Amino acid sequence: MSYDILIKNAKTRKCEELVSIGIKDGKITAIEKDLKEDARQIIDAKGNLVTESFVNGHLHLDKVYTFVMAGETALKEYNDNGMGGAMTGIERAADFKSAYDESWILPNVRKACDLAVKYGNTHIRAFADVDTKARLEGVKSLLKAREEYKDRVELQVVAFPQDGIAREPGAKELIRQAIELGADVVGGIPWIEFSREDEQDHVDSMCAYAKEYDKPISMLLDDVGDAEERTLEMLCKQSIAMGWQGRVTAQHCRAMELYPENYFRKLVGLMKKAGIGLISDPHTGPLAARVKDLLAAGIHVGLGQDDIQDAYYPYGECNMLQIAFLASHLLRMMTFDDMELLYDMITTEAAAVLGIENHELKVGGNADLVVLDQPDVYHAIWYHTAPAYVIRKGVDITLK
Repeated sequence: MSYDILIKNAKTRKCEELVSIGIKDGKITAIEKDLKEDARQIIDAKGNLVTESFVNGHLHLDKVYTFVMAGETALKEYNDNGMGGAMTGIERAADFKSAYDESWILPNVRKACDLAVKYGNTHIRAFADVDTKARLEGVKSLLKAREEYKDRVELQVVAFPQDGIAREPGAKELIRQAIELGADVVGGIPWIEFSREDEQDHVDSMCAYAKEYDKPISMLLDDVGDAEERTLEMLCKQSIAMGWQGRVTAQHCRAMELYPENYFRKLVGLMKKAGIGLISDPHTGPLAARVKDLLAAGIHVGLGQDDIQDAYYPYGECNMLQIAFLASHLLRMMTFDDMELLYDMITTEAAAVLGIENHELKVGGNADLVVLDQPDVYHAIWYHTAPAYVIRKGVDITLK
């Protein structure tokens, strides 16, 4: 057989004419107007859109489906008063983690990963809380799921000190243990600390781990309604100092919406010098990073689900088209050009932020694709339904 899969009558974002896409050994090997029908599986796209599969740049996967357990107190604090109570919200959500246990975390994780497959979400940066309450239960569960779903969903497991380092004695050593267990990414949330000195130490400590273990970095930064928070600047400077350009991701950065214009422009320059990409989750808080301005400046920006029915957000399906639909409203991105940017932010842009190589519909690109049931980006975001087919590593993994 010439191909493992041949997709016929496919519309792509780069070409108005319908094409055929040949897939062999996990790669896209041909994109032409007509290809010989010599394949183990032939898929008729019926003139609908075929694109790269979806990338979820941020999901607290250890917390999915815990909203009832955690209660809604944290949700209220996180969203009220212009996010001035975000820190209190995190504190309110911390107590139930003493009940963390793999016996219920892993089934919840599987449920979310099955939804990811359904909606063509084949790559997830998955955060697991690491602290004296959660211990390593979340990390252990996510590492098991990473192995179990490796041929369907790539999980980048983040060891995440949600409750701080200085504030949570013992968390720093637990992060080391999580990395040694096999976590892929070093996390951080420096703005949660009580002082600037502790914020800086948080950044420095997690970056030191990243360098020691040769890991990428992913930190939740300035996720609060406070224009004085500057932890993104701290991370930029440290990334430059350690030569980690292209391996660092900033999550949220919601205080950016409140920054003075002059400071914002300086920060953009620092982000470019540091090679830092950003993941935004505008649907889970009343503030958001300045996504359009960052994209216009040439900074890679992706979108994330962030939460699925947990203490911070009561909804969620691992459906990145739905996230793009919500972001279109919240970021006021409603022109056709905006929709194309939004689609990039759940495919190629998100992949660039997370360091996923060859995630592109081109000859030689990875055969991680979705065949949609809509003819264009506009209708795909509008209806945000599950793809007709999901292909991962050149294999049809569509849930029947």
